[in-house]
Amino acid sequence: MIDFKLTSEYIELVRLLKAVNLVSSGGEAKMVVTEKKVKVNGKTETRKRLKLRKGALIYFNGEEIKII
Repeated sequence: MIDFKLTSEYIELVRLLKAVNLVSSGGEAKMVVTEKKVKVNGKTETRKRLKLRKGALIYFNGEEIKII
């Protein structure tokens, strides 16, 4: 599990994927979200700019990210 320490009110989904190095670019992040490869709190997510806040769990490519 990857713990991501949030330093602001929220982080957008595509920015989080890039920040934790699970994708190499913002374009790749947008693509994996569009292709329904990302789950947020157990549900498939297609909103690229979804605002994630503390406590959110994100699943992608066998990795779990927790916003702390």
